[in-house]
Amino acid sequence: MTETLAPTVAPSTVTAPPRQASTGPSSGSGVPGLTFRRGHWIDGWNPEDKNQWDNGGRQIAARNLRWSIFAEFLGFVIWQLWSIVVVQLPAAGFTFETSQIFWLISMPSLVGATLRFPYTFMVPKFGGRNWTIISAALLLIPAIALAIAVGNPDTPFGVMLFIAALAGFGGGNFASSMANITFFYPQSQKGYALGLNAAGGNLGASMAQLIVPIAITIGAAATLNLPLAGWIWVPLILLAVIGASRRMDNLSNAKADFAASIAAVKEPHLWILAFLYIGTFGSFIGFAGVFPKLIADQFPDFSAFGVGSATLSLAFLGSLVGSLARPLGGRLADAFGGAIITMAAFVVMGIGALAVIVTLPLGNFWLFLLFFLVLFTASGIGNGSTYRMIPTIFSMRAGTKDAHNNSGDVGTQRKTAAALGLISAVGAYGGFIIPQVLGFSKTSFGSYTTGLSWFVAAYAVMVVVTGTVYLRGGKKAGTRI
Repeated sequence: MTETLAPTVAPSTVTAPPRQASTGPSSGSGVPGLTFRRGHWIDGWNPEDKNQWDNGGRQIAARNLRWSIFAEFLGFVIWQLWSIVVVQLPAAGFTFETSQIFWLISMPSLVGATLRFPYTFMVPKFGGRNWTIISAALLLIPAIALAIAVGNPDTPFGVMLFIAALAGFGGGNFASSMANITFFYPQSQKGYALGLNAAGGNLGASMAQLIVPIAITIGAAATLNLPLAGWIWVPLILLAVIGASRRMDNLSNAKADFAASIAAVKEPHLWILAFLYIGTFGSFIGFAGVFPKLIADQFPDFSAFGVGSATLSLAFLGSLVGSLARPLGGRLADAFGGAIITMAAFVVMGIGALAVIVTLPLGNFWLFLLFFLVLFTASGIGNGSTYRMIPTIFSMRAGTKDAHNNSGDVGTQRKTAAALGLISAVGAYGGFIIPQVLGFSKTSFGSYTTGLSWFVAAYAVMVVVTGTVYLRGGKKAGTRI
């Protein structure tokens, strides 16, 4: 854990593709140094070129960011649909055991985390715009399959589990989206841009938990229209596909090769950062997935509130505050360095989890909600700050001066993009680990407090790792991480 942060040069065998002549006008034409080709391809993109950035580049990046956020938002919606649907299954006539319910909650995260590995390389393979179209269209499969399956209480558990696994398509979107956006922004603004992109996506988890209970109960009297949990998202998915096809771009320099990816995997700091990201993003997505179930088990009277003819669950507040806090974490890391902000986030997360353990026997729902919201907020800030550390560390390891504000050469940027996707993939396994640990705690010890105590210990370890490797290491290297 005390490995030196001395620079190493990243191997790369890929050279930038030759610039081709424009075949016609394109949105944003006239930007210095850029050539626009059919299929929404852009040659010569360099966000570190101030002239290019100030004279049209910023607008192109913002346009791509907006549609990336929308597509990723829907990815998170589909990814987290089962977290709120499982709470409604008993009322719809399903009779699954507790362990089966936790598998339905955690399976999308397991598959989504695994898909993030190949999704990382889809942007270099197909182009950011093209892959956004494909990955958004794939969301139609789990949305429609869920709508059909939950309409029949006789649907076997195995079929339900398979459909829950298909929701992992939504989780994979994050890796490709973040890898794509990192190419559009200069190093000095990556923290905020990546934080905003991620926060917009993360909000999908919150909106799924807010909208689904309302949609399936409004006007349904004493019954549930559970299939609407899937059907209501289909028009928005189609809108994302159309919007991405018309308004997003492919960057010809957004390339990665196998050698650069292997170099990223061999970099010890990739695995240290992935460990920390399990603690931040893994906690966010894991607790977001299991929060509706925790409320239903511990405080059934507060699991749902009647709002007219509809039902509202307060579980959405956890993922909401975590999502909104993420860009703040990125911005704080831009200003003060990611290491110190990440350490603070882990400390607060540990305090929040410990407070839940201490106050849970009191049976006070509002204390339970308050301390979980503290945990969610800290995890969101930690998401942004940890992710902001990745470009800085990889740039510094490549020998770049002022790595906190300079992304390095094209080879370093490609290696960084691969690392962003790989780290996001490993971190997402927290969405599987946390429900499984809490499910084991409940079935083996009769409560969730044992599992929560294990997370407090894990956060303490992560504070030490962050401080030792990055806070102290950055000071020794004379730079801010």
